[in-house]
Amino acid sequence: MSLNRYPCIAFLLILGLAGCTSPKETGHHQSTSNWPDFASVAPLADSGEPDPYAKETLEQRDARMAWWRYAKFGMFIHWGVYAVPAGTYDGEKIDGIGEWIMLRGKIPIAEYRSYAKDFNATQYDPKAWAKLAKEAGMKHMVITAKHHDGFALFPSEVTDWDVVDSTPHGEDLIGPLAEAARHEGLKFGLYYSQAQDWTHPGGSVAKWHGGEWDESHKGDMDDYISSIAVPQLREIMTRYQPDVLWWDTPIDMNKERAEKLIPLLRLKPGIIHNNRLGGGYEGDTETPEQHIPATGFDDRDWEVCMTMNDTWGYKSYDHNWKSTEALVRKLCDIVSKGGNFLLNVGPTKEGLIPQPSIDRLKEVGAWMDVNGESIYGTSANPFAKLSWGRCTKKIRPGSATLYFQVFDWPENGKLRVDGLKSVPSSVSLLANGESLAFSTYASDSALGVTIEVPTEAPTDLVPVIKVEIPEDLEVVRILPKQSKTGEIMLGASLALLDSRSYNYGGSKKAGSRSISAT
Repeated sequence: MSLNRYPCIAFLLILGLAGCTSPKETGHHQSTSNWPDFASVAPLADSGEPDPYAKETLEQRDARMAWWRYAKFGMFIHWGVYAVPAGTYDGEKIDGIGEWIMLRGKIPIAEYRSYAKDFNATQYDPKAWAKLAKEAGMKHMVITAKHHDGFALFPSEVTDWDVVDSTPHGEDLIGPLAEAARHEGLKFGLYYSQAQDWTHPGGSVAKWHGGEWDESHKGDMDDYISSIAVPQLREIMTRYQPDVLWWDTPIDMNKERAEKLIPLLRLKPGIIHNNRLGGGYEGDTETPEQHIPATGFDDRDWEVCMTMNDTWGYKSYDHNWKSTEALVRKLCDIVSKGGNFLLNVGPTKEGLIPQPSIDRLKEVGAWMDVNGESIYGTSANPFAKLSWGRCTKKIRPGSATLYFQVFDWPENGKLRVDGLKSVPSSVSLLANGESLAFSTYASDSALGVTIEVPTEAPTDLVPVIKVEIPEDLEVVRILPKQSKTGEIMLGASLALLDSRSYNYGGSKKAGSRSISAT
């Protein structure tokens, strides 16, 4: 994953899709016990374009994206050799995110490769990881198959810089996790750094941190794409059949290079990929990193990726953990704006997820056990602005359900919902089903519903109120009006906070209020 300017971040040869001898493929059994029934996704007819989705219809896309739009919440895993130095090189704590230590510390390739002898994964338990993700209420997992240091967590036939050939563990790390995830009913995705590779000659290097530092890395990027990226992508696509492919940092990618990679998506019909391939390809999802877009994206699926502390890859001294309450609020905020949340863990060299991450995930899971109905399969808030929290909804022909996720519980016992024109048939606390009284109001300046709530909030995190609407939902967007003196008062509760947005491969930015990073 990247920091600052870039966030996290042939056409096949004739033998491309068929070729590549590989170790035994991972089983692809998928438990579906915790999923609704989704229509099967059939392979698309060959359109003659490099991109298999170039001529996909809206109906076909909706069917392909259905599970992802329902899921809302997933686990990101950054794991690799960078967990060995764990943020420290030559006795010095290196600034920045842990998985970038090779570049930020300008560690020579030969010296960095020596860390692999201590990457032992002795306590790696993929079944426990998958169970933890499920317990947290997550619906899919995405792990770094290869990050920017070029190290592969899978056995690769085109390099010895992989877990089998370079570490004492000596066995595939990806396959067992794919199997464990699917056993738990989770979708499984892979992150693959297609452009940046700081070990294999010709891989691109982020220029804003000084570029090349090791003469042995110099080479031709086109050769790198053809000899490393293409065959490795074919290996992981064939062997693990991922449901998601997570590209990253398309530095120096152009259309020609991208068109050597994107046809490989055909190896897994229905796969979802993001907007970080480069070469003008938008992919399926926007990927705001470490921030929540103020207004979401109008016409694009999107997923916020975020850390629990300040690093993606493990750093032994990063203890700046977000609270469980903050994580739950971020989940609610993201989903209320129509997005998904991919929350990161960074395991140690032994394969242990840090205990603070485990604690928070279990606490989030306890909240999801009670309130997950307000997350899964919902769509964005229909109101202009709710000063006290967030709202998600489920729309059906002739009826709807609203979920009010209350950040600031009213001390006076009255929750005012400006703009709700539809009259509810019932209002209740989602946690225990307790019915709540309500009344409507209407005047020249306002209309809505007032809900009578208990004096004490039912949870220390985010309580949820469920509102059933027995008709087509009607919401009036209540906006500030001029006073008699011609003034418009904009209170702090109306502010839209945003920090940055990124634009990869021709993708669209978030809303009109986003601020681009510099």
